Amino acid sequence: MRIEVVLTPADIATLPSRDLSGETCVVFDVLRATTSFITALAHNARAVWPVESIGEALALKQSMPDAVLGGERSGDRIDGFDVGNSPAEYTGFAGRDIISTTTNGTVALQACRGAAVTLASGFLNLDATIAHIRAIHAPLVRIVCAGTFEDFAFEDGMAAGALVDGLGASSLGDAAVAMRDLYLHHRDKLAEAIKSTGNGRVLVAGGRERDVDWALRRDLYPVAALRNGGAIVRGPDREPL
Repeated sequence: MRIEVVLTPADIATLPSRDLSGETCVVFDVLRATTSFITALAHNARAVWPVESIGEALALKQSMPDAVLGGERSGDRIDGFDVGNSPAEYTGFAGRDIISTTTNGTVALQACRGAAVTLASGFLNLDATIAHIRAIHAPLVRIVCAGTFEDFAFEDGMAAGALVDGLGASSLGDAAVAMRDLYLHHRDKLAEAIKSTGNGRVLVAGGRERDVDWALRRDLYPVAALRNGGAIVRGPDREPL
């Protein structure tokens, strides 16, 4: 297995023009999109439909009138949408579809449309993601850190490093080595490290510290979040690690 890591939105923007057909992409937007999607699926939402723009979300809503509209811009719920991007908002949609657009996370997921397999991941379901990747014998894993606006996000890099460490692959790109080492350096004080970052500070200052704590609960949900067509759905159950 070979692991590469994409660190910035500028690099993400190049993915649609690349041949990803032999790759497994794993997208991290720890604070908070992928964490919210995993939470929704763990609470039996039928599917999450990631789209890039508000206009796309509203158009899809026209064809799926019973779907929940969720998403954010600059961290805040979009006007007229049912929910924002806090994982605590995503526990009550059993059996329902959720349409979501976020500043970075859904853009990153859409950039991976050409991949053979795409997974939405976070600390919440890291072992389930590892189990799925091992079960499908993925030859090349490309970890995609969604970032914040145009910048690298520390917490996504930490999650990427945790995945690299957990997979134990023999062939790593330089960014994969760097993120693994970043994670190993901070893993014993994960919450302290992430709450000191740009996104962590903004959420804590805005009264959303609970979202950070929620996102950092390792393996709370044994759920792989797998792309199926245009939707993210709950993947097949795997044996625990």
